[in-house]
Amino acid sequence: MSKSRIYTAALIVIGDEILSGRTQDKNIAQIAKWLNVQGIRLGEVRVIADDMDAIAEAVNILRARNDYLFTTGGIGPTHDDITVDAISKALGVDVVIHPTARAILEKYYADKGGINEGRLRMARVPDGAELIENRMSGAPGIKIDNLYLMAGVPHITAGMLDALTGTLEGGVPLLSETLGAWAPESEIADVLRVAEKAHEGCQIGSYPFFRNGTVGANFVVRSTDADELATCKAALKSGLEEAGYEVTEGGI
Repeated sequence: MSKSRIYTAALIVIGDEILSGRTQDKNIAQIAKWLNVQGIRLGEVRVIADDMDAIAEAVNILRARNDYLFTTGGIGPTHDDITVDAISKALGVDVVIHPTARAILEKYYADKGGINEGRLRMARVPDGAELIENRMSGAPGIKIDNLYLMAGVPHITAGMLDALTGTLEGGVPLLSETLGAWAPESEIADVLRVAEKAHEGCQIGSYPFFRNGTVGANFVVRSTDADELATCKAALKSGLEEAGYEVTEGGI
């Protein structure tokens, strides 16, 4: 783990069902939170249709400018699950049946009707790939170079992330603390600016809301340094209170 370098990741969410609105994505948030614990910043997310050329193009762009690239979706048993094919195309390698993946699937489906053509598709990987354990449904995720191909089903993705925990090189995790106040952003903008400027190692995000006819906001202070975070948070709280607003620890 490096205390100075910032490690970055990108995420490609693949699937016509996401873009059509039939399915709401839940993986972005859980992957972002998991990456943060690993000391890796999620810097970009793209949502792409089941289009092989579009997926391959995005993969080559994002894998080149990030330490890690994750994809979700498109590694299932049906004809429109084309993520493996698209990434193999992007990498310039063949698609092969991974022998360990095949053995895993044969064992998993032994009492579920056995292996068939569709189920065997889930053993297909780009040539040279390794597997990511899937304790939930047998079919493994895939790792090749700095690419991590994950399931689209959120609870299966969560299991794959758990299997990867601690295996990726990362920097210092980004810490955060939240303060809330019934304060219009326009009236405390200077308070936020002064607090952030005085603490160079910190960032302050302001997230306004409107509830029960009243305007308020939650303020998230972020830093990789716990002491800097605590100092900045205290300064922000003091500034808000001096401006006449009651502050709620943890947000409203």
